[in-house]
Amino acid sequence: MQASQFTVDKEEVAKFEAMAEEWWDPNGKFKPLHMLNPCRLDYIISQICAEFDRECENHLPFTGLRILDIGCGGGLLCEPMARLGATVIGVDAAKRNIPVAQAHAKKSNLEIDYRFGTAEELVSQGEIFDIVLNMEVVEHVNEPQAYMIACQKLLKSGGLMVCSTINRNTKSYIFAIFGAEYVMRWLPKGTHEWAKFITPDELCDLIRNADLQPVDRQGFVFNPATWQWRLSDRDLSVNYVTASIKP
Repeated sequence: MQASQFTVDKEEVAKFEAMAEEWWDPNGKFKPLHMLNPCRLDYIISQICAEFDRECENHLPFTGLRILDIGCGGGLLCEPMARLGATVIGVDAAKRNIPVAQAHAKKSNLEIDYRFGTAEELVSQGEIFDIVLNMEVVEHVNEPQAYMIACQKLLKSGGLMVCSTINRNTKSYIFAIFGAEYVMRWLPKGTHEWAKFITPDELCDLIRNADLQPVDRQGFVFNPATWQWRLSDRDLSVNYVTASIKP
């Protein structure tokens, strides 16, 4: 499958291609994502349970739900969703990520459909999902509005999109770029471009212009004292997440 180049930024894809082998190393280049992942999962699971009236405590609560993870990387979100009973498709425009994700899923005895491709290609193939996970991707694409419209087309009526990204302000530059890339060296220099960060209001506009309805937004806040992330309904100053539905 040849990934569509409409919204794909080749330079951004190349950055993640170069790190593909490190997806499942909790102390490697994706250490910040491993640290954030429990907080991301808490939010995703709670939103899915609320929108689809599922009991999180039940065995396999997401059975019958079809979930797409766009920009799936090595499968850090796909695998937990599969363990909760969902039918999971992971797609990524970085081709080297796919065999890494497939190998780890096999090792974990999980059936996950990983594909090299893009949201636009899935639209052209007529794919449709109950839930689209769109996590830390929109700040890496060429045309955020066109990309968001493609995500909307992949949702059923009543479907849910969970989308996270990074705010654009002085604090986000200090923490997400200078701190993470230059001081802590958690990420290779140049992983993020501050100019491509998106404010919460801008993201809500992108979502509404794609005929989706925002229903929630919260911040991911890092506590350096406890070395943990938490959700906040007030502090969206750096990392944040949104939930929206397709009417």
